[in-house]
Amino acid sequence: MARIAGVDLPREKRIETALTYIYGVGAPTAHRILEETAVTPDTRVRDLSDAEVARLRQVIERGVRVEGALRTEVAMSIKRLMDINSYRGTRHKRSLPVRGQRTHTNARTKKGPRRAIAGKKKLTKK
Repeated sequence: MARIAGVDLPREKRIETALTYIYGVGAPTAHRILEETAVTPDTRVRDLSDAEVARLRQVIERGVRVEGALRTEVAMSIKRLMDINSYRGTRHKRSLPVRGQRTHTNARTKKGPRRAIAGKKKLTKK
């Protein structure tokens, strides 16, 4: 099992797909990394040689911000927005959608499960 940037890559998948299991590496970045290291995208992770794994690890450490460093950076960016009381920051504080989506209906993923409001009844048809 190849371990790159603290992530165990799945052995049975193609390396092109397996690299996307690393936080901060998507399909385009994975493709660019494979071109730089001259590893064929069709290779399965279990078939990689130690030299290829070392090259992949070196390129990722040198040129791509991944895992802990990226998570910290994203968290600090959100914290900065909340500290300066920007509109986006206040939306983060209230756990509401940040990018302009409607909230009258929908937005249940961000808002969480519905909560009952005391004294409010649904209208019934007569």
